[in-house]
Amino acid sequence: MSVRIAIIGAGIMGADHARIVSEDLPGAVLQVVCDASQTRARAIAEDCGAADISTDPLQTIRREDIDAVIIASPDQTHAPLSLAAIEVGKPVLCEKPLSQNSGECRAVIDAEVARGRRFVQLGFMRRFDPSYRDMKAALADGSLGQAIMMHNTHRNVEAPANFTGQMAITNSAPHEFDVARFILDADYTAISVFQPSGVDASKTGAPVFMVLETDRGHIVNIEVNNNAAYGYDVRGELVGERGSILLNAPVHTRRNAHLMAFEHYPSDWRPRFAEAYRLQNKAFVNFVRTGTFPPIASDSWDGYCATLVAEAGVEALRTGKRVSLDPMVRPPLYNAR
Repeated sequence: MSVRIAIIGAGIMGADHARIVSEDLPGAVLQVVCDASQTRARAIAEDCGAADISTDPLQTIRREDIDAVIIASPDQTHAPLSLAAIEVGKPVLCEKPLSQNSGECRAVIDAEVARGRRFVQLGFMRRFDPSYRDMKAALADGSLGQAIMMHNTHRNVEAPANFTGQMAITNSAPHEFDVARFILDADYTAISVFQPSGVDASKTGAPVFMVLETDRGHIVNIEVNNNAAYGYDVRGELVGERGSILLNAPVHTRRNAHLMAFEHYPSDWRPRFAEAYRLQNKAFVNFVRTGTFPPIASDSWDGYCATLVAEAGVEALRTGKRVSLDPMVRPPLYNAR
C-alpha cells in the first residue's frame, strides 16, 4: 500500500518536500497540504497533485487517511506538532530544529520513551549527502588514521532582516553541530564563540566563529557568515593523522569567458543539497513502511544534542567565555542504530 503523507507548512521547504513526495518517491502519495494560508496550501496542492488541503495542523495529523507527517512549519511549531503526531502514533519527518528550547526537546524524547519507539526523524539532511557520507566512510576505513579536527564553513548570500549573531548559532550552525557530531561519532564538551573585532557585531548577519571540543579529543571549528554576498557556500575538511578529506559541492559545468574560467554558486541551500533531501525523504518513507528507523538519520536525541550546544553557544557569545557542556546520558531507546 502507498504511504499517505501530509505536509504541514507550504513555505519554501514545504513546497520542496511536496515536490519530492509527488515526483521522486514511488510508493508515497501526497494526501494533504496544510498551511495557515489556504491560498498557499491550494497552490502547492494543485501543483503537486495533493488530494486535499487544510488550514488546521492538529486536525490534519489526526486524519484517518494520513499515515505520516512532514513538518515544515515555523520553528516554534515543530515540537508541539511532533508531540501531537506521537500521541496518535504517526511517524514524523520534522525540519530542524526540533526546538530551540532544550526543555521542549526533552518533552518529545519523554513522549517517545513512554511509547517505547522512535517516531521523529529530524531533518538534518546532510547525513544523507554523498560528500559527507564519503567523509565518514574515509574515517571509518582507517585511511585517514585517527581524526584530529574538522573545519566547517557555512556562508549565505544575504541575511534576512534582524538575523543576529545569536541566530547564526541557533538557526544556521545546527546543521554543522549535527553532521560533525555524526561523522566523528562524538559528543561536545565545550564551545567558544568569537566575532571579528573589525565587524559591527550588532549588524544583521555579522559573522560568527565557533570552536567546539569533543569527548574524544577532537577540535571542531565552524564559521557562519550569512552576508558572504557571492553565493551559498558550504565547505568542510576532516583532518586525520595520515591525511585529510574535503567536501566537493556537486558542480556540473565550468565556463570559460572574458579571459576567465568560473563556476556558479547557487543562491541558497536547495541545489547544493537536493540529493540529500531526496535520499532523506526516501529513507523516511521506508521508515513509515517498515517501522525500522533509518540507521544514519537524526532522531529526537540528536535534535536535543544540537539544541543543547546551540544554547551553550548563545551563552558563550553573550559572555565571551568558553562554556562547558555536561556529559549526557542517552536513553536506551536511542542507542539502537
